[in-house]
Amino acid sequence: MYPKLDKVTSDKISFIAFIIPEFADAYKMDIQEAYKYLQKYGGIQFLHEHWWALHTDNPFHAVRDLYNICVENGGQR
Repeated sequence: MYPKLDKVTSDKISFIAFIIPEFADAYKMDIQEAYKYLQKYGGIQFLHEHWWALHTDNPFHAVRDLYNICVENGGQR
């Protein structure tokens, strides 16, 4: 049996699992392509570090922030 996750970890996982498909839809990618793009250009790290602030914002703004971070790190789309 797996150990029970604390609420913060559970909320973080839920948000990340929600926002990656939102990012994929916004930029016409499949989910795997979006994950790889976010991983390559710092978006996943940004999510892990700033998910708490991002999850309180409108998903549109969170997706835009992710895109801006990736562009700053060399991503183009």
